[in-house]
Amino acid sequence: MSWVDLAIAILAGIVQGVVEWLPVSSQGNLALFLTTVGTDPDIALQLALFLQVGTTLSAATYFRSDIADVAQTLRGWQGEPNETGQRALVVYLIVACAMTGLVGIPLYIFAVDVASELTGGVFVAVIGVLLVATGVFQLRAESTEGARREEPTVRDSVLVGAAQGLAILPGISRSGMTSSVLLFRRYDPPEAFRLSFLLSIPAALGAAVLTLVGAGGLPGISPTAAAAALAVSALVGYLAIDAIMRVVDRVPFWTVCFGLGGVAILGGVLAFLS
Repeated sequence: MSWVDLAIAILAGIVQGVVEWLPVSSQGNLALFLTTVGTDPDIALQLALFLQVGTTLSAATYFRSDIADVAQTLRGWQGEPNETGQRALVVYLIVACAMTGLVGIPLYIFAVDVASELTGGVFVAVIGVLLVATGVFQLRAESTEGARREEPTVRDSVLVGAAQGLAILPGISRSGMTSSVLLFRRYDPPEAFRLSFLLSIPAALGAAVLTLVGAGGLPGISPTAAAAALAVSALVGYLAIDAIMRVVDRVPFWTVCFGLGGVAILGGVLAFLS
């Protein structure tokens, strides 16, 4: 492995660690970066999916207490009444992951076949519009009375899982899709992001396995470069999650939606026109 390959791997890890948690497509942006430095488009898409393992480690570390509670619930399903929230979370993760697979696997096969012809600009712009609309919804919701949801329902799980499955396509933001659906379902912003980030863990691992099976091993990258990219994306991803969770807990979320949605619309339009 050359120093150039190592530098590209590190930069790819930084890009993945930052954009995975923003309402812009991590796959689209990382695939675009890899293509710019000479990677074939189909390999770039596979690498973008594989490198989500690094940010999965970030999420698993940040939400380790939630994961421990889920594991404990799975070991003893017949728990006390005050454990209903944990059971609801387990059902949410199982149902949403099943829906992600039903929607995402066929789209993944399609995306790999036509990766050289896909553009993400339109999709990114759509996510930007959705986020701005979410900001309007949040702004109005703050001035009205109404109960907020505290536990995910089966309907929430189906909707969020389907939205995450669509995000297998380059240009569609996974975090943008899932968090927007949860916000429209009247979850508080910190809880919407928590549920979105937790769901990313099994989904990203599934995407990585699918990629390894489809490529017959590491897709166009050496083991050393892969390790470097994963380590960097895990570290940067952890810092990014912490920053985002602090922001959504302290800043009116409609301002975040307007700001990031505007950036996504601009970026999508520029990508479409280029």
